[in-house]
Amino acid sequence: MVNPTRRTAALAAPLALALAGPLARAQSPAASWPDRPIRFVVPYPPGTPPDLLARWVAERLSKDLRQPVTVDNRAGAGGTIGTEQVARATPDGTTFLVTPSGTLTIAPFTQKTGYGLDDFVAVAELGLIAPVATVRPDAPFPDFRAFVAAAKAAPGRYTFASNGPGSATQLVGKMLHRQAGIDVVEVPYKGATESMTDLIGGRVDIMYAPITVPQIKAGRLKGLVTVADRRNAEIPDVPTLAEQGFDIGKVPGNWFGVLAPKGTAEPVVTALSDRIRRIVDTPEARQALQPLSIDVEFKGPREFATLVRDDAATMRGVIQAEGLQAR
Repeated sequence: MVNPTRRTAALAAPLALALAGPLARAQSPAASWPDRPIRFVVPYPPGTPPDLLARWVAERLSKDLRQPVTVDNRAGAGGTIGTEQVARATPDGTTFLVTPSGTLTIAPFTQKTGYGLDDFVAVAELGLIAPVATVRPDAPFPDFRAFVAAAKAAPGRYTFASNGPGSATQLVGKMLHRQAGIDVVEVPYKGATESMTDLIGGRVDIMYAPITVPQIKAGRLKGLVTVADRRNAEIPDVPTLAEQGFDIGKVPGNWFGVLAPKGTAEPVVTALSDRIRRIVDTPEARQALQPLSIDVEFKGPREFATLVRDDAATMRGVIQAEGLQAR
C-alpha cells in the first residue's frame, strides 16, 4: 500500500519550489569546489543512452575540473533505485544524477517511489531524444495523417506497442491518440527490443519510440512523424507533427539532464551548469551524440527546472486521465 504522506508529496511535487526556486546556500562554500572526486549516478545499465551520454560528459568534465568524474550505474526498478539514492545523498557537491526524464516526470505518479521532484535541484538539461511514430515499410500509411485517417475509419482495428504501464512509449501513444481522436489498441511489452521485433514482424501496427531510428535508417522500418518541434538529423526526411498539420500541443520528449540532491549549494550548481554548457553546447557534442539520436539541447538550472515541472504536470495529467496512477 502506498504511504499516504509519500503519495501526497509525489503528486504535489511538480508544484514544489525546490526545482525552480532559490537554490540552497547553507552548504559549504563553493570557492574550493571541486576539492574531491565527483560521481555521476546513472539509474540505468551500462551501454544505454543515459550511460553513454554521462560517460561522454564525465570524460570531458574531468579534464576541465581536474578532478575524477566517475559514472556509477545504479540500475533497477525502472530507474527509481539510482534516482532515490541521489535524492538521499549528502548535498555536498560530489553526487549528481544523470537521468532521462521518466524517472522524474512519470515514475513518481505510476509507482511507489522514495522521492519526488522536491528532492532535487535542476542543474542542466543535456539533450533530447524525440519519439518517432514508426510502422513497417509495407504499411499503407505514407505519413501520420494517413494513419490517423485510417484509425478514425476503423476504431479499434489498429494496435500500438508500448513498454508497459507507465512507460514513455505508452503515455506518448495514448496522448497522441487522445488528442487526434482515434481508438488504437495498446499491446504492452516488457521492453523496446521485444516490441520493435514484433513491429518488424507485423504483429503490431505502430510504436512511438526513438529506438526505431537505426531501423528506419536501414530501411527495415518506416518513420511517419517525429514527435518534436524539429526534425531528427539522423532521419531528416521524417517530418514533425506541426509539418503534417497537427496542432495538438506540446508532447514531452525524452530529455536527459543532470540534477543534484536538494540542499546543494547554489554556487556549486551554477559552476557545474556553466562547465557543462561549455562541453555540450558545441559542434563537437552535436556530432558525437547525433548517432545516439540525442539532439543536444542545453538548459541552465532555472530553465531546466521549468521544463521538468511542466513535463511532469503534463505526464501526470495523462496518467490520471488514463487511470494509471499509483494506488
